[in-house]
Amino acid sequence: MVKFINKSSIFLLISFIFVSTSCKKENETQPNVTPSGYYYPSSTGTEWESVSPSALSWDTTKLNEAFAYAGSKNTYGLIVLKDGRIVKEQYWNNWNQNTRYFLASAGKSVVAFLFGIAQQDGLLNINEKTSQYLNSGWTSLPLPKENLITIKNQLSMTSGLDDGVPDDNCTDSACLIYKSDAGSRWAYHNAPYLLLHDVLTNASGQNINLYSRAKLFDRIGMSQSFWFNNVLYSTTREAARFGSLILRKGIWNNDTLLKDRNYFEAMTQSSQQINLSYGYLWWLNGKSSFMAPTLQTVFNSSLVPEGPSDMIMALGKEDKKIYVVPSLGIVAVRLGDAAETVTLGPSSFDNEFWRRMKAAIRY
Repeated sequence: MVKFINKSSIFLLISFIFVSTSCKKENETQPNVTPSGYYYPSSTGTEWESVSPSALSWDTTKLNEAFAYAGSKNTYGLIVLKDGRIVKEQYWNNWNQNTRYFLASAGKSVVAFLFGIAQQDGLLNINEKTSQYLNSGWTSLPLPKENLITIKNQLSMTSGLDDGVPDDNCTDSACLIYKSDAGSRWAYHNAPYLLLHDVLTNASGQNINLYSRAKLFDRIGMSQSFWFNNVLYSTTREAARFGSLILRKGIWNNDTLLKDRNYFEAMTQSSQQINLSYGYLWWLNGKSSFMAPTLQTVFNSSLVPEGPSDMIMALGKEDKKIYVVPSLGIVAVRLGDAAETVTLGPSSFDNEFWRRMKAAIRY
């Protein structure tokens, strides 16, 4: 997971560069019956349709209990969508729908999507060796071992580089040392992920902010999102827009951002047979086993037993969450600080929140 320098310094800088827009009153509708068709909010406007829980035959009391639980666990922004419409949205800690916060490693999943677009556009091939984009000697490995590492290994956390180094964010070649052959070991290692930003920059000729804005942000209405020190900052609603895009398999209204169906399916399925619950920088529920960051233990359970089996998740440190549930047409986003113990990615919050959501939705 990305380690952060002094947060107050970062936020002062961000506040100076990026002036937050004032909160505008939303022109939302509240249908009395369940609307048909998938809804996409305008990519340039602020309107966003809503639907009442009762119109969906959800248990409103149980849904409120799920939100109350989240609010008691350092959640500052929480939104639930059904078929693109807002079912419930709530903010705490003086947040509002324009408040931006770092997504931590939930931003990794955004990078995975961007690589699908880059491959689609012919800028790179994820099966190519990484040194084709970073030049030879980007690690301290012997050249034959370095040449085994592909972009796909970086996307699937199977680079074989040692994640037990003192600083797993260090991308200097001296910090990138051999542990095993690429593809033979899964480990949640941040440095190989961070270097994907350099791969994308070298392949596209644009820094990640420019590339993201042209290929993703401006096309789906993530106008306030930006990268800073390789970390994505976004609002709760804009993270929900991205989740909605993933629910629709890369389609936003009449705009198909990711046409490569094979890449999308590979990104959201087991990327290797070591950690079945990991795709291309996405966490996957419903698998027979999972591994967790910093550990080499394989746990014989699904990642979130109380959650829908087809749920895919962008998960970040301190419980940054983008949940996408294709079978139910649901997207949920939780931003804030650590619910309990600080963890990288998966945490107990996932299971407890979805246990309450399951009672509300009755799935």
